[in-house]
Amino acid sequence: MTAAQFEAFTKGSTIFFNRHGAPYGAEQYLEDRKVIWSFLDGRCQRGSWSAKSDQICFLYDGQPSPLCWYFFDDNGRQSARVVGDVPENDLVAAGKSKSPLACPGPEVGVSYRVIE
Repeated sequence: MTAAQFEAFTKGSTIFFNRHGAPYGAEQYLEDRKVIWSFLDGRCQRGSWSAKSDQICFLYDGQPSPLCWYFFDDNGRQSARVVGDVPENDLVAAGKSKSPLACPGPEVGVSYRVIE
């Protein structure tokens, strides 16, 4: 995919990805090429994406350098491959939603005390 095709496919959506046939994570695509990634464990990483030649590169908060991917659309099957990785490790788009990611964080929970 070109950057324009990638943006048209993702903008305003949350994309769910599988790897090796199992759920891997999801990414929410916001305005101005901002993103939120989650391994679906309740923790989220904020970042942004940019185009570099035929690659889509993501830079997340706290990450020293971007991670670049090739995105493919093969007759309606969208997938992504880390630059330099093998096709067997591709992420495959398994679903698309307009709903935001749930990002409560690891510190969120119920606390209580026993009242006697």
